[in-house]
Amino acid sequence: MGKIKIFADSTCDLTPELIKENDISIVPLYVVFDEETYRDGVDITPEELYKKVDEYGKLPKTAAASPADFQKAFEPYINEGYDILYIGISSKLSSTIQNAMIAANQFPEGRIEVVDSLNLSTGIGFLVMKAVDYVKEGLSLKEIAAKIREKVKKIETRFVVDTLEYLYKGGRCSGLQNFVASMLKIRPMIKVEDGKMGVAEKIRGRRERVLKRLLDVVLKNKDVVDGERLFITHSLGEEGAKYIKEELEKTINIKDIIITDAGCVISCHCGPKTVGIIYSTK
Repeated sequence: MGKIKIFADSTCDLTPELIKENDISIVPLYVVFDEETYRDGVDITPEELYKKVDEYGKLPKTAAASPADFQKAFEPYINEGYDILYIGISSKLSSTIQNAMIAANQFPEGRIEVVDSLNLSTGIGFLVMKAVDYVKEGLSLKEIAAKIREKVKKIETRFVVDTLEYLYKGGRCSGLQNFVASMLKIRPMIKVEDGKMGVAEKIRGRRERVLKRLLDVVLKNKDVVDGERLFITHSLGEEGAKYIKEELEKTINIKDIIITDAGCVISCHCGPKTVGIIYSTK
């Protein structure tokens, strides 16, 4: 059986430790401020991103990794005899999957499997870590790809946005909506469904109430939550992430609860203090 190399893109939001320990290769997406282009997670951090947003008074654009980026990343491993599994950001949110498929077609058939996560952030990371598990079990590339595509349907991703400012600056809500939401302290809960982001709930009140509501989403479904691992991902919202982890550890039996930082591409769409929970159903 051939060697298998796992690839993801920078929106998977796994920790540097998990990436290094499991020998995962990351292809960065791009963050663009006018004429300045940065590789997500390589040339710019979320802290630097937010400073630049304040400086420019607007959000950057984000751009997919190109077919050439993927071809350059894949080629050395193909030449060394590896088969490749790439799991990427939802094709309904980015052209990254399409570009990876263009690159994969430049290599012999069957050597590269491209899996559309239909998700973002550690919704992708969850699938990547599951693929790592399957590699360790000795499954073939095609077997792993088939299992991951089936797992895609079971990933639940929800996060709460602390401010509508970033959605507003990104053209995702009107100025009036932003003003009214700020006055009423409304924070939306976003759900990823069918590869796209949608508002699952509009929560009014203090941040503590909003985090509690996010926690309740998991607890009410605890009988069907896969107890292997769960991710809590945040953008400069470490305090909220730690609170959720502590509460989950008291109330639900999950082997591995992992806190991760959202990268720049995810952060520039959601803003600071965003906190999300990502889990799989059984």
